[in-house]
Amino acid sequence: MSAQKDQTAKFRALHAKGNILILANAWDAGSARLLEDAGAPAIATTSAAVAWSHGFPDGEALPVDVLLRTVAEIVRSVKIPVSVDSEEGFSENPAKVADYVLKLIERGVVGMNLEDGRGSVDLMEAKIAAIKQAVAKKGADFFINARTDVYLKKLTAPEAALDETLMRGARYKKAGADGYFVPFLADLVSFRTIAAKVDLPINAIVVPQLASVAELKAAGVRRVSAGAGIGRAALGAARRAAKEILELGKYDAMFASVEGLPNMNALFAK
Repeated sequence: MSAQKDQTAKFRALHAKGNILILANAWDAGSARLLEDAGAPAIATTSAAVAWSHGFPDGEALPVDVLLRTVAEIVRSVKIPVSVDSEEGFSENPAKVADYVLKLIERGVVGMNLEDGRGSVDLMEAKIAAIKQAVAKKGADFFINARTDVYLKKLTAPEAALDETLMRGARYKKAGADGYFVPFLADLVSFRTIAAKVDLPINAIVVPQLASVAELKAAGVRRVSAGAGIGRAALGAARRAAKEILELGKYDAMFASVEGLPNMNALFAK
């Protein structure tokens, strides 16, 4: 347990005011170890790419035991903190979500993304509170990055989205959230407003037209996630290489894609 708490402390420190944490999300032990070698200070998983790698669509279709097994493999393979994209916690029952989090902690995980989706704000608050109570009872520490899907799922009219996001951020913070994730928002002015009014580390996700990391940092954002972007890029490179060899009998794309790739055997042998 002390090792997990030490890793969580490191993870919290990466969100300190004045910092901006860049997370290049992983989906298995190999991608996690590769990202660590590339200089990642922490690992966060992407629910979409984890699901795809096991033959499931995104959206809590992946069996929880498969996710937990994957998480254990990732934690074993890296020395940096690991946070897990947990969608809506795989249950509408706050107590069951808290039990799931304790299983993550047992595997050395330091934090999670927990999204409200189309559920009620009250339910999200109850989940956060139940997690915090269970974690405290266990004598552990855990970073809850509360995700609101106001912009992603267009839960309000566009003109009401910012006020709704601010309201949810305040309520999730009061419930015990440690960070606030607002995916599919790209407007820098809105990020500046959210960062100023919601006293939590604000998380952006990479989308088209998103400002640079430096601009986001200046606006008060403290975390930027690639989401499924790197996983999609890897699959895109694999598809191009496969199409070239299958249709043209050539290998240029295959060799171009591996330029700069370290010796993976050597990474795992360290």
